[in-house]
Amino acid sequence: MMTAAVHPTLSQEVTYLEAISQALDEEMTRDERVFLIGEDIGAYGGAFKITEGFLEKYGDHRVIDTPLAESGIVGAAIGAAMMGLRPVVEMQFADFISCAFDQITEVAAKNHYRWNAPVPMVIRAPFGGGVHGGPFHSECPEGWFFHSPGLKLVAPSTPYDAKGLLKAAIRDPNPVIYFEHKFLYRRIKAALPSEDYIVPIGKAEVKRPGSTISVVTYGAMVHIALDAAARLQQDGIDLEVIDLRTLIPLDTETIYESIRKTSKAIILHEDTKTGGIGAEIAALLVEECFDCLDGPVLRVAAPDTPVPFSTPLEEFFLPKISDVEEAARKLAAY
Repeated sequence: MMTAAVHPTLSQEVTYLEAISQALDEEMTRDERVFLIGEDIGAYGGAFKITEGFLEKYGDHRVIDTPLAESGIVGAAIGAAMMGLRPVVEMQFADFISCAFDQITEVAAKNHYRWNAPVPMVIRAPFGGGVHGGPFHSECPEGWFFHSPGLKLVAPSTPYDAKGLLKAAIRDPNPVIYFEHKFLYRRIKAALPSEDYIVPIGKAEVKRPGSTISVVTYGAMVHIALDAAARLQQDGIDLEVIDLRTLIPLDTETIYESIRKTSKAIILHEDTKTGGIGAEIAALLVEECFDCLDGPVLRVAAPDTPVPFSTPLEEFFLPKISDVEEAARKLAAY
């Protein structure tokens, strides 16, 4: 007798922001070691209201408001993690993470290597532009930490991945920086499984199968790539869109498999171009997939300037659908 497939029960549609809030709430209920710490996360409910109501539900010993002192916040979280707790730090904006750079790269990232001391903590970093935040509230600083062994980096593009990756990050024994894109907070929705689930760290996903060119991307740029793919299909250019989801550890197997199929690659990220994650992926493709390539590895990224505050300038600065189309047409002509 065949057994019917078991399908997950879906919830009502939730936004990307609500998916993050759900993950925090469920993990705090599941594990009393999990606590939140950051600026304005308690009484105010967070700058983006992700933790609204958490103070009343969990108390001020598990939802801790702090002064504006990112280095101190991360340092306290590192100590708590080493004592067996599971802190989740909120950087109000990812740009401010630079104030805690020493604690993250020299302590959290290295303690397990130095003296076998796991640091199970998560740093939530709202990043990215498109919200007219200007140069101090719109950065994509993931490249700074891509070069720091001992850290894991994730960057979800959908509500499903946002919830599942945050749950996985909280349960992970290593320090994880969780890059959540502000532009996506209230702009995308999805129905999520009501049952508990995680998205494994270190596993990319092919968001759109294709045969002509592989686009490797993450975060809000996944949606730019998908929109470009829909347009280009009319002209016979079939893009395969790979959502990295995890930046470190990088899922090279999925990337290589796609490039060996299409023989052409575009790497798309919102961060500035020089020295970005795209440069490392391009180098890997040249090293590992050179014989399969039928054209140059192209990068579509932001120019090497701070993020402009002016709306027209910011729109020019951010990678657009037309930029992906232009790169794809150029590559398809090889």
